[in-house]
Amino acid sequence: MKLGITEYIDCAHHLPGHERCGSLHGHTYQVDVFIEGDHQGGMLLDFADLKKTLRAILADYDHKDWNAFLEYPTVENICELVSKRLHEKIKFPMHVRIWEGHGKWAEI
Repeated sequence: MKLGITEYIDCAHHLPGHERCGSLHGHTYQVDVFIEGDHQGGMLLDFADLKKTLRAILADYDHKDWNAFLEYPTVENICELVSKRLHEKIKFPMHVRIWEGHGKWAEI
């Protein structure tokens, strides 16, 4: 069984040395998290608990500059960062997908 949620944050970043993305700009990031497990006839995990955990992590980055947290803040590196922090709090197998705007995403 899979259980998932979606949240959104707005952040700025720039990619040093990149021709097009080298100057400061921003995106709305969609963050999809889904966990897997056996619900055993009940709940796998309460949506409220999953949302609370994800929102607490994302609050550290919302309306901030990713470059303050990552040397090279590509969507791949952002996805790894958020996934690592979630795995510290939630002990289910999970997938994290982060969309950078529309139609562009990384998943781990």
